[in-house]
Amino acid sequence: MHAFPPLSLYIHIPWCVRKCPYCDFNSHAATGSLPEAAYVVALLADLEQDLTKVAGRTVSTVFIGGGTPSLFSAEAIRALLDGIAARLPIESQAEITLEANPGTAESSKFKGFRDAGINRLSIGIQSFNDGHLQALGRIHDSQEAKLAVEIAKASGFTNFNLDLMFGLPSQTREEALDDILCAMEFQPMHLSFYQLTLEPNTLFHRYPPSLPEDDTLWRIQEACQALLAERGYHQYEVSAYSREGFRCSHNVNYWRFGDYLGIGAGAHGKLTDTSGNITRTWKIRHPARYLETAGTLASIGGCDVLEKHELPLEFMMNHLRLREGFGEEEFTDRTGLPMNALEPALSQCLEDALLEKCEGFIRCTDKGWNFLDDVLGKFI
Repeated sequence: MHAFPPLSLYIHIPWCVRKCPYCDFNSHAATGSLPEAAYVVALLADLEQDLTKVAGRTVSTVFIGGGTPSLFSAEAIRALLDGIAARLPIESQAEITLEANPGTAESSKFKGFRDAGINRLSIGIQSFNDGHLQALGRIHDSQEAKLAVEIAKASGFTNFNLDLMFGLPSQTREEALDDILCAMEFQPMHLSFYQLTLEPNTLFHRYPPSLPEDDTLWRIQEACQALLAERGYHQYEVSAYSREGFRCSHNVNYWRFGDYLGIGAGAHGKLTDTSGNITRTWKIRHPARYLETAGTLASIGGCDVLEKHELPLEFMMNHLRLREGFGEEEFTDRTGLPMNALEPALSQCLEDALLEKCEGFIRCTDKGWNFLDDVLGKFI
């Protein structure tokens, strides 16, 4: 290994007001008051347990996800970030993101998040259409969604993401375009725009709603992508669009096969050691059990040291999500393997025009981009 890859920190706060019927994340509906102080203590104990694995390394991005992290008070977020900074070096210009939902937006709280050190918000809008929000089981309506963005901007957030979904029950092409146009009015620096899918272990999977047919989904996607490009939003990843210079650095580190610590109930991590071995870890999922065990070996849900033969697929599953692709040197730096470890699948994909070489980078063609699962299947 020439050097360690960049290091990020992911923090999971698992509570939300209500579990959405499409959500397969580790989220739990809050009952009563949240154990903010105890959970912050648990997170810092969790971090301390992992510090020996990243000795001498500096964190380049921090992402607080959930659940609904904005349910926590600004004071709790400040205590968390201060505690992290006291234990782990963080780059002076690090991107520090907090996920927020419109139903938990308060002007004083958002300003407090900003003062605590959060410099990027990711707001889970999903849609500006009241009918679709109701069908998705969201706790906010369109007016609350708009107000949340206005509060974020008034609180000093210039760098914020809006989450939008398409392929919603009975959604038309025009309705999806209206969501994009409504989002544009707030001039976000970043948009996440992704298709609703029916994931196992969700209410929607057990009781599927009526979703648009494939032809309609394709028309929606094409029209919305064209509108986003017209308005200056570059699609740099499968479901991510940004203004120039405002890509989500945290997620880009994931897709570039970088390293990340994961603290919190159900949080996942990926770390490279001095020998180049890559280990994926995860913490136990249930919040109550996590609170009891954080900082001890009992909080580790499991770990998996990746075998050499697994690395090409792992690398490609991440990197090919990025439009830019990857360079040959980057593959070797991240995996410790020579480029011929990607053969014969790489040559086959180039021959089939699913991948292309351009200015020293290997990336998906438009055809490969639209059939990414087929491309990745060749590397299994």
